[in-house]
Amino acid sequence: MTAGQQPSVVQNSGQVLPAGHEPANLGDILERVLDRGIVIAGDIRVSLLDIELLTLKLRLVIASVDTARQIGIDWWEHDPWLSSRARPPIEPGPRDPEEVEAERRPRVAARALRRDAEAEEWDGFDG
Repeated sequence: MTAGQQPSVVQNSGQVLPAGHEPANLGDILERVLDRGIVIAGDIRVSLLDIELLTLKLRLVIASVDTARQIGIDWWEHDPWLSSRARPPIEPGPRDPEEVEAERRPRVAARALRRDAEAEEWDGFDG
């Protein structure tokens, strides 16, 4: 192309666009968004007479799984509802009564000593 020539144009559905700027179809747009990711953020506030009644903070991340992993988002891998590899949280089972009693004994003894010391203080008080 010489300095005096205009770039060729492509006519598509009634639009005249410079060459190289053809309209992207939905698949191309979706591929770009998923490849790079997009964040949509917004706040909704409901007020009545300058009194804030409700605030909703909305954050939406749209990305491919690979892009999400690259930015550190992988919650679906640990959610037992969404992944068969995720383990449910371990809930404590019934404890051995002897173990519970062994843990309880020092606390009870310390409480008894404090109670006896307080009783001696009150005995020496001549109100």
